[in-house]
Amino acid sequence: MAFAPALAKFIDFQDPEACARVRKITREEICDHPNPDFQIRVIDEATVFYAQFALDIVDRITKAAEEGRKCVLILPVGPVPQYEIAAGIINRLRIDCKHLITFNMDEYADENGQTAPADWEGSFATAMWENCFDRIDEDLRPRDENIHFPNSDNINDYSAMIAETGGADCCYGGIGWCGHIAFWESHLGNNYDTLEEYKQATAQIVELTPMTIMQNALHSFGGDWSWVPPKAATIAPADILGAKHRSFWLDGMCGPYTHMCWQRFIARLAAHGPVNKFVPGSILQEARTDYTMLGGVADNVEIEMA
Repeated sequence: MAFAPALAKFIDFQDPEACARVRKITREEICDHPNPDFQIRVIDEATVFYAQFALDIVDRITKAAEEGRKCVLILPVGPVPQYEIAAGIINRLRIDCKHLITFNMDEYADENGQTAPADWEGSFATAMWENCFDRIDEDLRPRDENIHFPNSDNINDYSAMIAETGGADCCYGGIGWCGHIAFWESHLGNNYDTLEEYKQATAQIVELTPMTIMQNALHSFGGDWSWVPPKAATIAPADILGAKHRSFWLDGMCGPYTHMCWQRFIARLAAHGPVNKFVPGSILQEARTDYTMLGGVADNVEIEMA
């Protein structure tokens, strides 16, 4: 008799058949998708992966300038290597970014829903200034008033702020361990009766899932889960789907060990599982999206004893 334990109760997506199906998708099959507008690719070299990510950002900025229009981008904090590369290109080519308007995806918040101040060491605003904006020469940098972060004061208006620009030219992002996009968590599916209602949800303060707390403890807080805030301000499906384009980059490796890749399964579930309310990233399948994986993320899902 096969050993087939039930999914843990805290996991919001409770479809073992779908999980088993996507688990079997091989690296050779992973780029095949029935929606031709959902374009999956694999880049094996990390240096090429981050360089391509940076070029994608710079190309959108320069194209908008050439067309005499503003460039509106929704940006994640992680990964960050692409920002230093992009800033270097902007500085070398003297690309004026005064037409660039940015909206960061999310920011940590405490148990009362108060977002972290920009001078807190774990703040996403701090990370973006250190890794991106401060690296751009001051005379080329976007105007301060065009750089936005969600916070306790503006979160109820944040989606409207994005919409008032005409919607983002591109929403960049990745896929979290629970399937989240930004901090739009898997459990939030319980708050909406239908998938269509779910897709219309707007920015808000949310409770983080246990999976997200543990994921972020590993990659940002030295494994210290007691340091990870319990809530966050985040954009929502309406903001992501309202963008003209989506460009998602998955590099979820644990250090140099390619077999220790936390993102390998959830990358498959988001891209090839059913579109549903409990795997937020799955809604990307129905929209024009570039979905790029670092090589190890695309490798087969297997049990490996480290």
